[in-house]
Amino acid sequence: MHQKWLKWVTEIQSIVQAGLTYSKDKYDIERFEQLKNLSAQIISEYTEVEIEKVKDLLNNDYGYLTPKVDIRGAVIKNQKILLVKESIDGCWSMPGGWADINLSVSENIIKEAKEEAGANVIPKKIIAIQDRNRHNKPVSLQSIYKIFVLCDLVDIKFECNTETEESKFFDINGLPKLSIERNTKEQIEMCFDAFNKKSFETIFD
Repeated sequence: MHQKWLKWVTEIQSIVQAGLTYSKDKYDIERFEQLKNLSAQIISEYTEVEIEKVKDLLNNDYGYLTPKVDIRGAVIKNQKILLVKESIDGCWSMPGGWADINLSVSENIIKEAKEEAGANVIPKKIIAIQDRNRHNKPVSLQSIYKIFVLCDLVDIKFECNTETEESKFFDINGLPKLSIERNTKEQIEMCFDAFNKKSFETIFD
């Protein structure tokens, strides 16, 4: 049920954003604003988030609506994967985060691995590009593409920062509590497959 209402609302919001961006007629603009308010009411009803907070979120988007990009680095050594402990919830994830403008995919994951894990890495291969809401929970009101990048480790020395508390390598059978909105066990298993199988092909959906 969540997937259906979310799909409908995001499609409405996409139409709204395009309409507000390209429409010149004031009456059309008024109708698109009404649709935006209707979207906010639907989201608030299903999520129990205050409608003003929902409106603030929707108003942060402007122009043609496109997905955001989250990049995660898979750093595997001796059949163990590098994870970082997130300060915000105490759960663990592969180093990564929102893609910064003016940086390539490789440059983004090099930056994130260094900042969050203290790791110097060399990006080697795109493992997967996935639609977040098809693989991760809870569902997001934003459309997000997750890019998983296989990286070689050069060296590592964790340094204190505002985003993570520590970095550590884990065996696939001994994973800590994961931040599943960032990465699931299935996604980590996918990264091990990419590391171990020379014939592994990039996954996308």
